[in-house]
Amino acid sequence: MTAESILDIRFLAAFETLLADEGGLVNDPADPGGLTKFGISQRRYPHENIAALTKARARHLYYEDYWRPNGYARIRNGGLAKKLFNLAVNMGATQAHVLIQRALRACGTPVEEDGILGRQTFNAIDAANPAVLLAALKAEAGGFYRTLVALKPKQQRFLKGWLRRAYS
Repeated sequence: MTAESILDIRFLAAFETLLADEGGLVNDPADPGGLTKFGISQRRYPHENIAALTKARARHLYYEDYWRPNGYARIRNGGLAKKLFNLAVNMGATQAHVLIQRALRACGTPVEEDGILGRQTFNAIDAANPAVLLAALKAEAGGFYRTLVALKPKQQRFLKGWLRRAYS
């Protein structure tokens, strides 16, 4: 098995976990993303026919727009890569990257909280105890979602699902 096929397997596992969190076709008026399928929103992808979106097309979009450009394949621990990818899709990559940097700081690694996954952050992720860092990342995500609801109370209806996502 080549390194590339291992990376493909890790992305596919992350994608399947993401689909379990995102679900199918949804058009919730309280969701600012508008019409959404597999977590792909009409607002973010106005050129896509969301109602007709296939799983294969969604997988391609997530790989090309999230997994590959953010370098999640560079993270040695598959569980951390999967969690970071999942959070990036839900809250935006920059916010998710700030949270992993905060989690690293909580674990005693002084990295800059700039939302950029650069060499320093990747090296710190790989040097950290994966179980401890994952627990810290989950706590940071939970805190982010709670703060979001405190600032935007109309989003309260999404909190239970967001917290499930944060802590799973």
